[in-house]
Amino acid sequence: MQPVKAPTLSAHGAEMPSVGYGTMLYPEPARAVELIVHALNAGYRHIDTARKYGSEQWVGEAIRASGVPRDELWVSTKVTEENAKADDFARSVDTSLKTLGLDYVDQLLIHWPQPAVPLEETLGALAKAKTDGLTRHVGVSNFTVALVDEAVAKCSEPIITNQIEYHAYIRQDKVLAACARHGVIVTCHVPLARGQLLNDPVINEIAAAHDKTAAQVALRFLVQQPQVAVVPRALEFSEIDEDIDLFDFELSDEEMSRIGALRDRNLRVVNPPVRSPQWDEG
Repeated sequence: MQPVKAPTLSAHGAEMPSVGYGTMLYPEPARAVELIVHALNAGYRHIDTARKYGSEQWVGEAIRASGVPRDELWVSTKVTEENAKADDFARSVDTSLKTLGLDYVDQLLIHWPQPAVPLEETLGALAKAKTDGLTRHVGVSNFTVALVDEAVAKCSEPIITNQIEYHAYIRQDKVLAACARHGVIVTCHVPLARGQLLNDPVINEIAAAHDKTAAQVALRFLVQQPQVAVVPRALEFSEIDEDIDLFDFELSDEEMSRIGALRDRNLRVVNPPVRSPQWDEG
């Protein structure tokens, strides 16, 4: 397979690749590095990690092993809600950069909202990381409509993305509308609903019509929507190749509607009781 270059999405001066490689829940370190190197060789230029994932070291090792120039990459990491206070936040960013072996990341996100700490304090630490040159852009993750509105209003630097659970089995219309209103990219984590979409008969029927896989159709459904990016995880080389090979076909309006109707199932697969906010319905 020839390397695939994903189109970029623009937001507040940022140009973010619309397909990234997610690095949560990996096997042993050596295999993790091999997988990330393969993703980079396949054309991925957006790598998504987090302090909480425990994969930052492997991401750094893979970047160095791949030989891909740093300025061609978009590296995203996140600060856990356990480090929402300003001083803890700063230490987390420093630890992430040392673990990655990088001078800066391209995008730094607040991983989950933390109601025990004023959001304004965490946003201040987020903005400071940018003004200090530790990240080129900032964003949030798992934020509801109200939290997105608050973040945009109170952060002194532009919020460029909200990384949320979004896939063909869940409606996120309210959050998507809020992000669109603020010019914020929606980045989809678990875009395949942790594999639950892969056996869906509607998606498989459409996949057969395009000579594509179910994963490719489910991901295409997302990236064909305005200002939507995906960061799927894959643990096989073949799946890594599939997940970025999304741009040589297009779903018809009728196919988009058929897949869109599946969202009425409202299946949320990421809903940790300790960290989750009160989600918007629909």
